[in-house]
Amino acid sequence: MELKQSLSVHLEAEKPLRRYGAVEETAWKAEGLGRSQLDIISMAETTMMPEEIELEMAKIQRLREVLVRRESELRFMMDDIQLCNDIMDLKQELQNLVAIPEKEKTKLQKQREDELIQKIHRLVQKRDFLVDDAEVERLRRVSLWLSRKTLQEAQKTPTCGIAPKSSSTLLKP
Repeated sequence: MELKQSLSVHLEAEKPLRRYGAVEETAWKAEGLGRSQLDIISMAETTMMPEEIELEMAKIQRLREVLVRRESELRFMMDDIQLCNDIMDLKQELQNLVAIPEKEKTKLQKQREDELIQKIHRLVQKRDFLVDDAEVERLRRVSLWLSRKTLQEAQKTPTCGIAPKSSSTLLKP
């Protein structure tokens, strides 16, 4: 015990301890707080209830889903642009070869012309597949949105099979 006291006196004499916040001045009295005050989670800038945190997390999750979808759409666009550029380059080269009269073309030029036609055909098929894939993804998102909307509407309607009375029927004698 004396060793602890002598060490603490010695350390206090050498340099002051750095303290963050008001730990010594804070009185923690859990028995005096109500249940609602104990549920509050305090952070540096805000104080939020657990329900508010859950709502904020749900908003962040929805935002994340939107961003992932947008990233996917942008990737589709980038791929589409790249394929279009490649197709245009090959078409330009093919036009240059087609401009040469058939009698003056060498065997290599004719082979190159056939290769270009096949490459353009493959790239067009690839682009068509990409566009179809993007359309399927879009329809999947619409279907998911509609199913969520239907589920929300179903939760709002009464499940007992009895239609709620309107205010006009309640007021009639």
